[in-house]
Amino acid sequence: MTSPMSKPAMLGCLLVLIALAVIPLLGDKHAMDVTVEIMILALFALSLNVLIGYSGNVSFGHAAYFAIGGYTNAILLTSYDLPILVSMPVSVLFAMVAAMFVAWFCTRLTDIYFAMLTLAFAMLVWAVLFKWRGMTNGDDGFVGITIPAFLDGRIPLYYFTLIVVAASIALLWLICHSAFGKVLVAVRENRTRAGFVGVDTRRMRWTAFVVAGTFAGIAGSLFALFKSGMYVENAFWTQSAQVLIMTLLGGMYSFFGPAIGAAVLHMLEITTNRYTEYWPTVLGGILLVILLFLPDGLVGLAQKVKNKFSGSGGAR
Repeated sequence: MTSPMSKPAMLGCLLVLIALAVIPLLGDKHAMDVTVEIMILALFALSLNVLIGYSGNVSFGHAAYFAIGGYTNAILLTSYDLPILVSMPVSVLFAMVAAMFVAWFCTRLTDIYFAMLTLAFAMLVWAVLFKWRGMTNGDDGFVGITIPAFLDGRIPLYYFTLIVVAASIALLWLICHSAFGKVLVAVRENRTRAGFVGVDTRRMRWTAFVVAGTFAGIAGSLFALFKSGMYVENAFWTQSAQVLIMTLLGGMYSFFGPAIGAAVLHMLEITTNRYTEYWPTVLGGILLVILLFLPDGLVGLAQKVKNKFSGSGGAR
């Protein structure tokens, strides 16, 4: 059984969907491109949060499944001329199978050992993509993807992305607020105690890993369509670090927090790059601020401010 969404949350989601649906009607091509990328990154960050926020495992290699989904979709569409109704599900399946394989090894470990092993597998994926030039074009990138005719154009691709991302986020919400999600939180809070009451903690962590990798694959397959290409940098550790910062910035203990973090961080990146080329330095500063002053992210900060004002109002 899943927990029902509160009325304010439902209203907020509905307003966001309406706003997203209206953006193409404004005729601003740049706004559409930025919004599409934010939607994809939001799904990517939400997928990682299944691992971090719900099961309590930090992954430094989540970009591997994003890249696997993107490259597989690109290769099947372009090199094998498969329709997107085949290429996209297969690309997500590849990401899921890869996550199942890696999770079998990673969930045997915990804490920093788990995190470092996820990084090791991600770098292995990066190396394969870099060296397998005959299939991936190596560091030149897999560009010139064959885009299906019905998605050939900004507006069709925008609405396709909106539909897929909205459906994926809704499914993630159901998963995270089901009995499975509640057990995951119990494992996160106290793995030993959860094991004592009969929870197979390793299997739960394995399942969370697979769910996270699968939805990262969906995000990657959409990213390949949006960019009309995939690059080895999409599997590099810096991509994993960036989505990790998005999750922390928004708030890993809130379901929608990572999506907010993705939107804020991406807009900060665009704005910063207009005035300086030192975005990595700014990103490092943002990470320091999060770790030192915003451990619960922007959502946690907003909740604290709300509680403070509501408490002050009650005192008067």
